[in-house]
Amino acid sequence: MPVNTGFLGEMLQTIADRGRALIARRPRRAAGEVRTATLIQRCEELLSGRGEASGTALAREILGDFQELKTGERIGFFEALALEFGVDRERLMRACEAYARDPSETAAHEVHDAAEPRRQELIRRLNLAPGGTAALVAMREQLMDALANRRDLAPVDRDFAYLLSSWFNRGFLVLRRIDWSSPANVLEKIIRYEAVHEIHDWDDLRARIDSPDRRCYAFFHPVMVDEPLIFVEVALTREIPDAIAPILARSRAPLDPREATTATFYSISNTQRGLTGVTFGSFLIKQVVEEISRELPNLTTFVTLSPVPGFMDWLAEERAKADSDAIHPADEPVLAMLDAPGWHADERATEALRPVLGPLAAHYFLVARTVRGRPVDPVARFHLGNGARLERINLFADLSEKALAQSAGIMVNYQYDIADIEKNHEAYAEAGEVVASSAVKRLLRAEKPQRTLVAQS
Repeated sequence: MPVNTGFLGEMLQTIADRGRALIARRPRRAAGEVRTATLIQRCEELLSGRGEASGTALAREILGDFQELKTGERIGFFEALALEFGVDRERLMRACEAYARDPSETAAHEVHDAAEPRRQELIRRLNLAPGGTAALVAMREQLMDALANRRDLAPVDRDFAYLLSSWFNRGFLVLRRIDWSSPANVLEKIIRYEAVHEIHDWDDLRARIDSPDRRCYAFFHPVMVDEPLIFVEVALTREIPDAIAPILARSRAPLDPREATTATFYSISNTQRGLTGVTFGSFLIKQVVEEISRELPNLTTFVTLSPVPGFMDWLAEERAKADSDAIHPADEPVLAMLDAPGWHADERATEALRPVLGPLAAHYFLVARTVRGRPVDPVARFHLGNGARLERINLFADLSEKALAQSAGIMVNYQYDIADIEKNHEAYAEAGEVVASSAVKRLLRAEKPQRTLVAQS
């Protein structure tokens, strides 16, 4: 039968014209919006229940495509996670009504399942991809960048934090000692991630990890075997140190570890910002204490030499007050010396500041509080929460530019006494008590009535 090609061509042309007209009437979408929408559609496909093999491949593609998104597109992706992958409200309402009628274990389990946001299961399935865990940690870091201006994304962040806390449970972490024989890529990351005392070069690193009186330990996760999650640097000494320079000095004479009585934790660095809120720092210190005690039973004292990053900000607030509980009128001209460049190199200034800064530092740790009733200093909250005791305040202990700006050079020793850790932890957790040595308490001045200071956390 002959085909009327003319008629067929006219019909196809008409269909094409109508299609172009329809497209023209639609609002145009930017390329970034299209990429984000396509990525969200693929996430829906991943949740639809594909087989393990195809689901793994799809998860890998989604994570790869996410990395290619620009900042605005990523925020669009997080918006979709918040709006389109939340709780199935209708299912949750039905489950709650069923539980009200019949409060059985089965009904309770359905309420639990229905209350879980869909994005939690999406994140779990994305984790199936090779390298998925590391990619999701990085994704959460990018989400945290957006949170500063987009608090509506907080529910998405809570779901990330919840799942990452489970995946990085202490039971999964492996403690490894870092030394000069460790893989080069791991050593490079120690240099890069050091957050307290900068490691300047490879020689500096070697002095910290290869000397007989130095140790470095890190936690690793089985699926991120070359990525230290948190690490601590340790100095073996005869006594509790009161300054950082002798510890970091390359020209020092190494101490025979058998002669050491003290292990000093002088730098603790978290390496993965995407794991903020996942607690494993306390486990690291306690496990290192156990590990190093087995190796060197002659060690009897375990302390930190810690920075005080919030002191100068707090002091600036107190100096700006008309009537500070911490600062006496006679202190003001002395504290003005801190405003002069190079004050730390002026012996007259440091001698005048010493009797003023000591009591103020004691007030900062023992009296000043955040609105939540906790110590103002974040490092103090960490160590006191782990059960340490505030042992000693060391003035002019770190004269680096960073330390002078943050703390006027003050450092402190927190002591970890194995017999008292649990008791100290409970005192802090239950009552916010700062367990401190008598030497620190004696620094407090009692001339003025003491009242709790309120500072922003």
